[in-house]
Amino acid sequence: MSEMTPDAVRHLAGLARIALSDEEITRLAGELGAIVQAVESVQSVATADVPPTSHPIPLGNVFRDDQVGDTLTTEEALAGAPDHDGSRFRVTAILGEEQ
Repeated sequence: MSEMTPDAVRHLAGLARIALSDEEITRLAGELGAIVQAVESVQSVATADVPPTSHPIPLGNVFRDDQVGDTLTTEEALAGAPDHDGSRFRVTAILGEEQ
C-alpha cells in the first residue's frame, strides 16, 4: 500500500473530522505516500533476528554513591529568610480554599 490515493486521504480526513481543500488532498496524498513508503522500507529490514529498540544507542543511568557532607543548621538556613517561625520558612498561601 505504498501509494496513497486522494480518495484514501479524503477518507482519513473524514475519520479525523478535518476539512481539506482539493489542493491539500492532492499535496497530502504525495506526502503521506512518501511516509508510507518509508515505513515499508523500515519494515522490510526489521526481521525476527533484529530486536525492536526505542533508541539506537544503549542508554544507562550513571549512578554515584551518596556522600554525606556538611549541612546547614536550621538557624543558618533561616538566617536569610524574609519570614520564618523559628523552625520553618513562612510563605504566603498560593492555593485557594479548594485545595
